[in-house]
Amino acid sequence: MAIVDEDIERIRSAVSIVDLVQQHVQLRRVGRNWVGLCPFHGEKTPSFTVREETGRYRCFGCDASGDIFTFAQEIEHLDFVGAVEYLANRAGIQISYTNSSQSAERARRKKLVAAMEAAVEWYHQRLLTDKAARPARDYLRSRGINGEIARQFKIGWAPDDWDQLARHSGIDAKLLRDNGLVFTNRRQRLQDAFRARIMFPIFTENGDPVAFGGRILPGSTDPAKYKNSSETPIYTKSKTLYGINWAKGEVVNANQVIICEGYTDVIGFSQAGLARAVATCGTAFTEEHVRLVKRYASRVVLAFDADAAGQGAAERFYEWEEKYQVEVSVAAFPGGKDPGELAQSDPAGLVAAIDNAQPFLGFRVNRVLGQRRADSPEVIARLGESAIATINEHPNINIRKLYAGEVA
Repeated sequence: MAIVDEDIERIRSAVSIVDLVQQHVQLRRVGRNWVGLCPFHGEKTPSFTVREETGRYRCFGCDASGDIFTFAQEIEHLDFVGAVEYLANRAGIQISYTNSSQSAERARRKKLVAAMEAAVEWYHQRLLTDKAARPARDYLRSRGINGEIARQFKIGWAPDDWDQLARHSGIDAKLLRDNGLVFTNRRQRLQDAFRARIMFPIFTENGDPVAFGGRILPGSTDPAKYKNSSETPIYTKSKTLYGINWAKGEVVNANQVIICEGYTDVIGFSQAGLARAVATCGTAFTEEHVRLVKRYASRVVLAFDADAAGQGAAERFYEWEEKYQVEVSVAAFPGGKDPGELAQSDPAGLVAAIDNAQPFLGFRVNRVLGQRRADSPEVIARLGESAIATINEHPNINIRKLYAGEVA
């Protein structure tokens, strides 16, 4: 896919490289140039130079250089087309693609995203202003989520009615249906897909809203505690992580991403000062997710409950560690609490759990050794055999030898 050259040049003329860089770097004017600390490597003495006349930047410390498109690619972790689209949106420029079918598909996606933006705001205002949403507001406060946090994460409320969104949002019905927010019921009437649920909007890494996760209130008779959007032309569960749009800057700075299970876990980590947590959206952690987070960090901390972290997918994690050169570790939380609860009761304990996360294989070995009390030579031998069997699942012989030596 390519964007027509004329549009690229229009964007180049419309976007000031100084204004763009100043969103991320504090610059000061030195003669004809602007100078600041490089955003691409750690430094204490400014060596990052921007020249407005030429529309280019260069760092004399790490040798990074380029124009507005290169800068957007690097700072936002985008490919070239994504960078052009990002800057076009910033400048309010409509772009065209060399392939007409691709251009039509992009236009359709833009309409779907705009409809989702309107739905996010509609649900959000219901939470903030509707009298009927008071139980939802009370529940969120009980979980430590006040109005400021609700606004930060654009949390909303789906009214306990069949068709409030369909009838009163003002959003085109076809776009609502294509986004999975309404459906046609047996009476051939549009019906809302979410009812009586706290709504957590899900965004792409670039900030486009594409889906929702809805949670019932305590006492609800609905058997499904969480309901997640179905997949749509703009939403694929295996490629999307809740919170990545807010977390990616801190993820890059720390070279670490925390993977957790729930929306309130992500919010809890943020409240505890760990704004680098993301959550899977009602699905397992997949290879597509690994590809996504690898663009931002090489260290992955699994912040699931102990059983979920230890079961099932060991061979996949080992494969991903080798294939994508990531380090996978596991955080253990005291008292069996989830991160959202710990953020309220023991934020220091939550931070310590992440700081003390164990390598994935070490976590599994310790789980095996802790299954039974080692109170006899026979039990010790059986535990050792189980631990060695776990160690032998790892594909790296050197790692196997090191762990086997510790167990012995």
